Amino acid sequence: MTRRSVLNLVCLGSHAASVTLISGRCVRPVHTAARNNASSLPQNAFKPEKVAVVTKTTRYEFEQQRYRYAGLSEEDLKHLLAMKGSSYSGLLERHNIHTNSVEHIVKSLQKEGIDVRVVKRGEYDEEVVRWADAIISAGGDGTMLLVASKVLSKDKPVVGVNTDPERSEGHLCLPVRYTRQFPEALQKLCRGEFRWLWRQRLRLHLEGTGINPTPVDLHEQQLSLEQHSQAHRITTRGRQQRAGSVPENFSEHSVLPIRSLNEIFIGESLSSRMKLKTFTPHVKLFPHRASYYEISVDDGPWEKQKSSGLSICTGTGSKAWSYNINKLTEQTVEEILKIGKSQTSLDIPLHREFIENVTDEYNESLVFSPEDRRLFFSVREPIANRVFSSSRQRGFASKVCVRSRCWDACMVVDGGTSFEFNDGAIATISMSEDDQLRTVLLEH
Repeated sequence: MTRRSVLNLVCLGSHAASVTLISGRCVRPVHTAARNNASSLPQNAFKPEKVAVVTKTTRYEFEQQRYRYAGLSEEDLKHLLAMKGSSYSGLLERHNIHTNSVEHIVKSLQKEGIDVRVVKRGEYDEEVVRWADAIISAGGDGTMLLVASKVLSKDKPVVGVNTDPERSEGHLCLPVRYTRQFPEALQKLCRGEFRWLWRQRLRLHLEGTGINPTPVDLHEQQLSLEQHSQAHRITTRGRQQRAGSVPENFSEHSVLPIRSLNEIFIGESLSSRMKLKTFTPHVKLFPHRASYYEISVDDGPWEKQKSSGLSICTGTGSKAWSYNINKLTEQTVEEILKIGKSQTSLDIPLHREFIENVTDEYNESLVFSPEDRRLFFSVREPIANRVFSSSRQRGFASKVCVRSRCWDACMVVDGGTSFEFNDGAIATISMSEDDQLRTVLLEH
């Protein structure tokens, strides 16, 4: 056995002893639920032979690509950005910070004798995932979500590195000090000085009519509302022509080849885009359209609902959009306490510290562990009348089924990938042990 082969006996929690070598390659067995303990410390080194480094698209790169079709020069781009109130030099500076961080990561890996492949987010696909023994997300949380979505194997580690901590939170990435000290982080991984964190993810089963398993990448499209609907049709038509197989009224039961690390949002297209910054004058605007669907929680009775949409999140996503949907403000808590005090004889304190404590305790209850096998659903702005109801606006569950009664709806996975979800489509959102994402925890 060569020294290289010995180095690549990758530790998988407490199961390292069962790793075997076939033709110089590391073959990992299927593991039991016992490995779910995220606090178990690896006993041997972790050092893959091949690592894919997936990098984000910086704002500077995006602006270049956006106006490339017009044949703009760099001077033209500077002028255009200035007209929009953006700083060309500032964007270029952040771009250089990111690229320097990526170069730092790559050189550190190569120094350890690891084969490295740098991939832009638009080039990241299943072939890259198959090639790599481990994947490093070089960007922020958005890049980490994209990387995780295509990794279907629970035995392939994913590590996030925040390449620009001053502009990105990087909640899913290594502590920010390792951005500049990545060799230290790599050495800790090689020595096994880390803990596995098995992040639970959501899987999507689709059946019925009105569905389309062809995804649209919202990050790359940067679509307007009108273009968003058109993109589903255009993208689907092109892929179907190449494949020559998917019928117009697709009804076969299928598990989508994507996993959600944060959340899945279901709703009409006018509701399902979390961030919509600009509208162009030629875009036809429509009034807000409520999302109409039926929902069943944990195989319970079906309930008709109209709302602004439905969010279903993991423990990882409980700190993200779901948290902001459900959190209370101190103003709201204070007003509720005042009503409670006036309706009872209780001497409820209304001083600022008490209100802050009540608010914080409630909001903290919305956050749960990334390894928790429950999902959390939230009905956003439910409509309640004699026809529609919302018996539970939020809550934990093991499985949520949704039957669409919408006309132009979609399911958005982690804010980046969209699937059509129209009248007659049925989605089942659940969790499986096989879908866990293998990530690492390093101490600060």
